[in-house]
Amino acid sequence: MARYAALLGSINVGGNRLKMADLVAAMEKRGFANVETVVASGNVLFDHDRAPDAELQDMIAELVKADFGIDTFAAVRTRAELEAALAESPFAGKGEDKFVHVHFLTRQPSKAQFDALIADHEGRGPEKLAPGSRALHIDYVSGVGNSKLTGPFIERRLGCKGTARNVRSLKRIIEKLS
Repeated sequence: MARYAALLGSINVGGNRLKMADLVAAMEKRGFANVETVVASGNVLFDHDRAPDAELQDMIAELVKADFGIDTFAAVRTRAELEAALAESPFAGKGEDKFVHVHFLTRQPSKAQFDALIADHEGRGPEKLAPGSRALHIDYVSGVGNSKLTGPFIERRLGCKGTARNVRSLKRIIEKLS
């Protein structure tokens, strides 16, 4: 079995409260092995014999919806994929770890979609953006809390869902996957 990280969107934010122990129990009940969480924001590590494809991502999202009533999605990645996402970020190591994020996407957006995001964001804030492999790299520069570059804004332009993790959290997740 391979080891994966599932990065769940919208967990323990906006009223979607979920105890990580309950999530671990629900996943174990459905055949996921060696399940553990990292930080209480929907980062789940597990072993599974499936490849990290759309079907596995959907399986986890459906589990969370069925057991907890939370409409979410899961970006499932291997340790190598997380390391590659961090390595391809033009902002990691330059901006503050808590402000530099990788926004993991459910699929690869087109260049036209990315260009639309850039154009629509122009003049809205100081954030820096760069495309990635099934990811969007963002340096929030002044912080996420007051940014107009929100998840829904990004999703509408890119035509897919995503969930962001800052560099500090990604390093923790990668370390736990080691």
